This record gives sequence, C-alpha cells and structure tokens, in this order.
Amino acid sequence: MSANSLKFGLAAALAILSAPIASAQDALSPDEMAALCHGGGSICVSATIPVSRTTQAVQSWMSPDVGAAWAAGYKGKGVTITMVDDFSSTSRFSGNFGIGVQTQRHGEWTREEASMIAPSATIRSKDFSTGSYVPLAGGLNVLNLSYGMYTTAGYSVNQIGWAPEEASIISYATKGSAIVSKAAGNDAVAVGAAINGQQDYLDLALIGKSTAIFAGALSTNGTTTNKAQLAWYSDYAGSNTQVQSHFLVVGVEGDKTGLYGTSFAAPIISGYAAIIGSKFTKATPVQITNDLLNTARTDTLANYDPSIYGKGEASLSRALAPVAIH
Repeated sequence: MSANSLKFGLAAALAILSAPIASAQDALSPDEMAALCHGGGSICVSATIPVSRTTQAVQSWMSPDVGAAWAAGYKGKGVTITMVDDFSSTSRFSGNFGIGVQTQRHGEWTREEASMIAPSATIRSKDFSTGSYVPLAGGLNVLNLSYGMYTTAGYSVNQIGWAPEEASIISYATKGSAIVSKAAGNDAVAVGAAINGQQDYLDLALIGKSTAIFAGALSTNGTTTNKAQLAWYSDYAGSNTQVQSHFLVVGVEGDKTGLYGTSFAAPIISGYAAIIGSKFTKATPVQITNDLLNTARTDTLANYDPSIYGKGEASLSRALAPVAIH
C-alpha cells in the first residue's frame, strides 16, 4: 500500500513495505512553508512592508537577550550550524526579517534566520532531498531540522527504514555528538501524536535522545509583564515526560515578519545553542543542550503547564549567565 506524505507542501509518494516496514527515505512532511500552508495548500501569508537592509542588527522580532549576548561578545563564533532543509525546489514564498521583503525557498529562510541570530557561526546548507548522511564539522555542531517525516500512523520507530540522512541525525542525537533542534510541528497536537492518520516519525525517533530539542512557537517573545502564549498552530509537549524535558518554546513573531510556524522556532534555538557554544568553548553538545533546557523561563508564559510549554521559554541570558557549565 502507499500513502501520500508532504514536506513543506511538496507531494511525494511513499511506499510502505509489506514486512511491515515503512520506508521514510522519501517521506515528505507538512511542516509548512512558514506560512501555514497545511496539506500542501498554496495560500500563504507574506510580509509586505519593506525595511532598509542592515547588517548584524538586532531586529524587533528577536528577544532582547540576543542583543545582550552580542554586546558581551558572543555571536556563535567557532560553532557550525547545519540547516537540513529545502534548498533546491521551485517553491518560494515571501517574508521580511527586517532587512527588506524577499522571496526565498524554505531552507533559505531558515538559514537566514539562524545566521541573523548567530552571525559569527558557520552556516552549512544540506538539501534534504538528497537523503545522504549529514557530515559534522570540527568543533561544536548544531543541526537544524525545520521539517518532519510523516507517514501512516501505527508503526514503531524500529520499523522505519531511515535514509542515511535521518539515520545519521538520529545517531548524533542519541550519542550526543551534535545538538539537534527539531521544529515541533504545526498541527496543534502533542509532539508525536497522529494527525489525520499520519505521524511524524522523526519526532518519535528523537524522543529520549540526549541532545534533541523540540522547538515550539509562542506568538510573541514573553516577558514577566506581558506573558506569552503558545501560538495557535504550534504542537505542544503533551503528557510524555521525555518530550516535556526536551521541549522549549520561543517567540515567532509572524505579525512582524510574515513568517509563521515552528519552522522558525527551531533556527532561533539553533542560534542560541551556537551563541552559548561561543562562550563555553569546551562544553559538549550534551552540556549545552542541558544548559538551554535547565535555564528556560516559566515566569514569562501565560498559565505555564509543562504539558504545553515543556521546560519553558528559552532564555539566552540565563543560559549565558554561569561562569562555566558542566
């Protein structure tokens, strides 16, 4: 039998092997094109207000913590962020990160966002359509996954025939070789839950892995006086404590950028990890992951509940505060 799966609205047939083993090699997912194009729809929200181009400027959609980190000299130097994403399709959409309206592919958008958060990090692009393994660079590595791998619900993760691409990513997260920032999803369900008979098996495969972080979206950056809420579309942590303990939220202020979705939460987390790594240059991926998770804030969130917000809102300032991390 076969199922149709989607990755950013790009349709592809997915064969289900009769063993039964589901092959996820070509599974494409509905983590939308930043514009909430569920089901491969073609109507997307885009920014329309042009802004003068600037270089390494703190933008209004960023947390103020970013500017404070830059002022302290931490911008991601010495860290490599690899964006596993769409860099080859014909699908493009418009938005504005504060440097003027652009029309780009999904991967070009997520790459730009990560580079704006951590401007001194080395950014690599890995087109997810190749299926080939993801190599690591020397030093600290962060992998950004603003996509999912969906197929028919009901299989165990062990029944999925992973391509070398996802197999390498899962291995890195399992061994603690690289920090993996994974977009939680945009179906307003618990991470890993079935939606319309489909499940994101990449989510499921990363649950319980030491350096995996699930990134959920808030509608705004939270403060103690203006508490943020989960964005209406964002997947949430759910009742699984292994997800809760590795789930963070950040503001995705689409009203300013025209770009919505947990696809744009994950690069913020990736950028934060790079910035932290540029301060704690001897820290391991596990230590930096734990630093991000353990310093998350709950006092900036409306009606904090770990089943919704997991560990809470990522706090770059708190994560950078220690003299050292262990």
